[in-house]
Amino acid sequence: MNHILDVTKLLCPMPVIKLSQMITGISETEIVEVHATDPGVKHDIPAWCRVHGHELLSVEEDNEKIVLTIKKV
Repeated sequence: MNHILDVTKLLCPMPVIKLSQMITGISETEIVEVHATDPGVKHDIPAWCRVHGHELLSVEEDNEKIVLTIKKV
C-alpha cells in the first residue's frame, strides 16, 4: 500500500517530524510519498532515512513541489 504525506507549506523540522509519526503506523515495505515545499527536505529526509534505516527511492522536483519516495524497511 502506498501512502501520501502532504507537508507542503511546513518548514523544518515539521516535515521530518510528520514523516516520523506516519512511518511508525505503517507496515514494512510500504511506500510513503512525501509532498513538500521546503527545500531543506532534500537534505533532511535522506539523512533521516539513513539514520533510521529506511530506503529513499527517489527525490523529484518540479516548479514548487518536492516529492520524496521512501520505503519503510
